Amino acid sequence: MGLSPLQFEPGESAQSLGLTGQETYYVTDIPAALGGGAKQAAVRAVSSDGAETNFTVAVRVDTPQEVEYYRKGGILPYVLRELANEGRRTVR
Repeated sequence: MGLSPLQFEPGESAQSLGLTGQETYYVTDIPAALGGGAKQAAVRAVSSDGAETNFTVAVRVDTPQEVEYYRKGGILPYVLRELANEGRRTVR
């Protein structure tokens, strides 16, 4: 999908965590969060000098419809797939 809607935990921010936006980010636990669990994911941010910052974020996929979009690769692929399936249903 490319982007995941994530939100810092209360009291945390890029500034408080010392993040510049130049780090490489590794996000884990999103599938578990989408399964109705804690709705949290772990993030590991690695800077160019190898320093790591680990923190937890809230996964902001809030509705069952958003979960479906996410699992299908985003809203555009979901809609295109639905349109293609609708076309197959009406042609038969």
